[in-house]
Amino acid sequence: MKVQAYLSFNGNCQEALKFYSELFDAEITNRQTYEDKKIDVPSSYRDRLQHAELKGKNVHFMAYDVSPDTPLNSGNQVQMSVEVSSEAEGLSLFEALSNGGQIHHNYREREWGFFGRCTDKFGIGWMVNYNA
Repeated sequence: MKVQAYLSFNGNCQEALKFYSELFDAEITNRQTYEDKKIDVPSSYRDRLQHAELKGKNVHFMAYDVSPDTPLNSGNQVQMSVEVSSEAEGLSLFEALSNGGQIHHNYREREWGFFGRCTDKFGIGWMVNYNA
């Protein structure tokens, strides 16, 4: 299992990652825009980042620009992301994390694997991923 931070931005993720990449001497990897995804977003969102990672010596986190259906405020700009090693492990973990909290996206199969997003009973946002 791997746990890491996932940062949320409101349209300026590319600018922020460029800043962080220079600051931390890190590389922006796995850059994916909404353009190539089967997600219903306005055309103005198509060039925004649906997912990216910043990797360097002693730094590794993920980031994205939120879609229009995800309100962004100063309390939810950081999510914790968990990469699990099986679909069953992901489901079990997601059920435990969402128990007493709020489910935003049910844990189910997506185009890249299995994914679910929730806020736990303590107000912490979690994304659970299994890349099948």
